[in-house]
Amino acid sequence: MSNFIDLRSDTVTRPSDGMRRAMAAAEVGDDQYGEDPTVNLLQERVAAMLGKQAALFLPSGTMANQIALKLLTRPGDDVILGHETHMVWHEAGAGAANSGVQFTTVGKDGLFTGDEFRAGVKPSGHMLFPPTTMVAVENTHNRCGGVVFPQEAAKAVCAAAGAMGVRSYLDGARLFNAAAASGLSVSELATPFDLVSVALSKGLGCPIGSMIAGSKADMERAVRVRRMFGGAMRQAGIIAAAGIYALDHNIGRLSEDHANARLIAEAICDAPGVRLDIKTVQSNIIIVNLAESAPDADEIALRARKSGVLLSVFGPKKLRAVTHLNVSRNDCARAAETLVQVFRG
Repeated sequence: MSNFIDLRSDTVTRPSDGMRRAMAAAEVGDDQYGEDPTVNLLQERVAAMLGKQAALFLPSGTMANQIALKLLTRPGDDVILGHETHMVWHEAGAGAANSGVQFTTVGKDGLFTGDEFRAGVKPSGHMLFPPTTMVAVENTHNRCGGVVFPQEAAKAVCAAAGAMGVRSYLDGARLFNAAAASGLSVSELATPFDLVSVALSKGLGCPIGSMIAGSKADMERAVRVRRMFGGAMRQAGIIAAAGIYALDHNIGRLSEDHANARLIAEAICDAPGVRLDIKTVQSNIIIVNLAESAPDADEIALRARKSGVLLSVFGPKKLRAVTHLNVSRNDCARAAETLVQVFRG
């Protein structure tokens, strides 16, 4: 895809030369025995960054979400979350298949308040209702345009959950983006939650890997669940080294991705058929809804591809563009010009 400006996702990035050298030089051991020093170092660093007692290295963010469900719920339980969350839309029905839970969505545009959470909770011990045992917040929110979940709302949700005996989980796949956009640290963003995950393979540019963090007791249980889901690894220090490199080199530049997303959004927001609320472009994701009179998203994506820009189709009338470390400011300026012409037909 070297001839394209690839805006399909921030997962398409390739490891830099420095990251590859760090991976090649990584000290390794057998992680299932707890003997991979590079994995152990990464877990210790991420736990400290997030202000949690312990962390666990995983192959993917989807596995992190599925482990959270397994740890905090039982089959037949209810989970409250915002609209269009990754856990519901992009995990192939795994929540139902793996943990037997049902999902209740509340709020609007991926966000919800403490009051909206309380209104959606189903009590335990009811003869008809499935008990609500978990609430999940996605920050930043993927399908709703990379918006940052307001921290005061997150605190209110977690406080209400704690008072009602409901465990809380932060799907922080792009939490480093949320920190860059909000000016808060990832520790501040994670503090109210029982469990939190972060991805290394999105904005931080690693080829693979996510982390889940929480109490030591929860992480001890998570080790077993990781094996149940096929995620236990051996000499994983080779890929954990990429995560350590990313923590040292790729966090400070995330605001560049946010500025590049804003550049594209401002250029295309007034194009024919485009329905884009510029206020939602708070990080590195742009969600474009198309007017009914406009061509379908598949057609727009095909036109863009023929012009050298790759987009993701998120629905019949919905497109997504994501900026990342492998697209430059000039790339994004060219992509913006191209997309304006594409939308004009």
